[in-house]
Amino acid sequence: MIIDSHVHIFPDKIADKAVASVRDFYDLAMSYDGRLETILTEGAKAGVDKFLILSVATAADQVTGINNFLAKCVHEHSDKLIGFCAMHPDFEDPETEIKRAEELGLKGIKLHPDFQRFEIDSEKAMRIYKAAAGKMPILFHTGDFRTEWSSPSRMAKIAEMFPDLDVIASHFGGWSEWDEAARVYKTKNVYVDSSSSLYSMSPEEARIMIDVFGADHVFFGTDFPMWDIPTELERFSKLPLTDEEREMIFHKNIENLLAKYEK
Repeated sequence: MIIDSHVHIFPDKIADKAVASVRDFYDLAMSYDGRLETILTEGAKAGVDKFLILSVATAADQVTGINNFLAKCVHEHSDKLIGFCAMHPDFEDPETEIKRAEELGLKGIKLHPDFQRFEIDSEKAMRIYKAAAGKMPILFHTGDFRTEWSSPSRMAKIAEMFPDLDVIASHFGGWSEWDEAARVYKTKNVYVDSSSSLYSMSPEEARIMIDVFGADHVFFGTDFPMWDIPTELERFSKLPLTDEEREMIFHKNIENLLAKYEK
């Protein structure tokens, strides 16, 4: 069983524009078009069984529509998809929307401080963290050497402030800031994924990062549509892991985390 725990999808009518925006922001070529049909088709070809789908609300008024879209996708492909809802720190009533998202079958929250232009530890985001603590995990984009919004240090601060909040600090805890990520996280409510990281690391360096967080706190992710799925699987296959660790990272860890919130 393989679960890709970091997949961005967009409605067909805006997918091309959204993917171009991500491409321009990171100055990285995109491997796919960001459509649901593409991840289902190409992921299946590569041997991926399930996908954790996300989408970022770059403005507060996008939150409700995005969550309706994600919930519809999950409902139509419940055997293949796990959905995390969108949220924005300027959204007027996060408590009610998080409860609604839960009722829609969405299992967590996605925040991207660099796209949404807020500091992870900013006061205006605290309401989201309080609403989510003990109810569902939050998956954060973390790390960008060009900004301070999503720095690993800010993420670590929130993990310490909210011990009942499970945080997924994507990209091994801090894209492009992996040295800082390896230093600052001290609490056990921090999980990480491998997305947008393996291209920049040797297998031995990735193994070190896995040891920093613990093999039971790491998820496999591709960051679709950015990276080629077979290539990401090939990179992962080169990591010096035991068979048990591989199974944990491929699916057991994310399953265990989400099982904590099943009612």
